Amino acid sequence: MLNIEPEVILVDEHDQQIGTAKKLAAHQQALCHRAFSVFVLRNSAIGTEVLLQQRQVNKYHCGGLWTNTCCSHPYPNEDTHVAAERRLLEEMGIKATVQFIGKFHYVAKFENGLTENEIDHVFIAPFTQQDFQINSSEVQDYQWVLLADIFDKILAKPQQYTPWLEASARLVQNYLATR
Repeated sequence: MLNIEPEVILVDEHDQQIGTAKKLAAHQQALCHRAFSVFVLRNSAIGTEVLLQQRQVNKYHCGGLWTNTCCSHPYPNEDTHVAAERRLLEEMGIKATVQFIGKFHYVAKFENGLTENEIDHVFIAPFTQQDFQINSSEVQDYQWVLLADIFDKILAKPQQYTPWLEASARLVQNYLATR
């Protein structure tokens, strides 16, 4: 079986596709590309909880850091909604219908020379399963955290969280506040 490196969708500042590139090359050259972040939510007696994952330590960047339920990149010619649902099932073993709530642009440079330059599409999904099985090659650990507590946790120990988590969680918080 061939190990073919996936491609990402290159976009301009308006999120319009301008081409494709190999995933690693896009991160090495800081090319702006489309990404997505999914937040699985559940309501508890104390508030809205978010399922966070700890990225596997061997990930190409941000290994061992805590982040939203899952995140990745759609393939060329793949709808971002479809990609988000696909990766949620692949990484977390959760089958859910995602809802788009907004997007934002961020740039983050890493010590290993890679750069995230992404327009991140943010999705939410309700947790409706009794159980799920994580993909241990992608996810090291997981935990349920109150959405309201995420920001204090990031402020207290920013080195333990991915650089896109705060901005994407703010989108979720603002969206839920208007409902």
